[in-house]
Amino acid sequence: MNTAPSLSVVVCAYTLDRWDDLRAAVASLESQRHPPDEIVLVVDHCPALHRRAAERLTAARVVANRERRGLSGARNTGVRTAVSEVVAFLDDDAVAEPSWTERLLSRYADPRVAGVGGLVVPWWQSGRPDWFPPEFDWVVGCSYRGLPEEPSPVRNFIGANMSFRRARLLAAGGFRTDLGRVGTRPLGCEETELCLRITARDPDAVLLYDPSAAVRHKVPAGRASWSYYRSRCYAEGLSKAAVARHSAGVTALSSERAYLRSTIPRAVRDALRSGRTAPARTVAALSLGVGATAAGYAVGFVRAPLAR
Repeated sequence: MNTAPSLSVVVCAYTLDRWDDLRAAVASLESQRHPPDEIVLVVDHCPALHRRAAERLTAARVVANRERRGLSGARNTGVRTAVSEVVAFLDDDAVAEPSWTERLLSRYADPRVAGVGGLVVPWWQSGRPDWFPPEFDWVVGCSYRGLPEEPSPVRNFIGANMSFRRARLLAAGGFRTDLGRVGTRPLGCEETELCLRITARDPDAVLLYDPSAAVRHKVPAGRASWSYYRSRCYAEGLSKAAVARHSAGVTALSSERAYLRSTIPRAVRDALRSGRTAPARTVAALSLGVGATAAGYAVGFVRAPLAR
């Protein structure tokens, strides 16, 4: 009989403005059918939040980010604080379904599995805009149309719902602190770069995506606008340029190539089908998303040699 590995769940937070969301995230972990062995709450350079969390969120071990300000440094602090065999990450504005930890841990029975990620469902606070293409749900930090619908190996995970064997994380050196979100700056891809490093160290390692391990990710009204959509796509392009710079080899942007060759053309065809809501605006959003991301990538690619 296989015994599930021990599990630490790391939640990173940086502002009192999301206090209610943070409480809901921690409560969802307390309500798991398979409770984690520990909850580590890392507070990113916000003393007021640290004091309140230490007083009120007694189910969690509250620690301060001991590294550079930002999500990557906070996650690294969480990994080094954690004591379990597997470390999972949940965003402070997400809630885990009751079976989340159970589904993640079940996949670690295979020793080749270095990490397991799951489905991130958008939880629109003002309703989903009729023009917003599901293929671009990554803009709001969620799983997007085009990802596998059954458990499958993937190149990388979405940060709001991922887990790794702690030893693999430490051996790979953790998250790069020169990548990723700092406060509200919409940069990212530190998860992608880390996943690439893990598989580069061990080509036989498997990163498994299991959509049955699900969380709901809050999408505030401000992220349902055209301006946020455009800026986030541009920032994604900048981030992808950084990933390509740090990660040598053809796999660095393999998922993006497949996405452009297959997912986007299919999305355009679907949007133009008879009976679809706001087809012209959806096609415009698809075009804007691809164009803004490409522009960000081009700018990031050009800036890189100048910075050296």
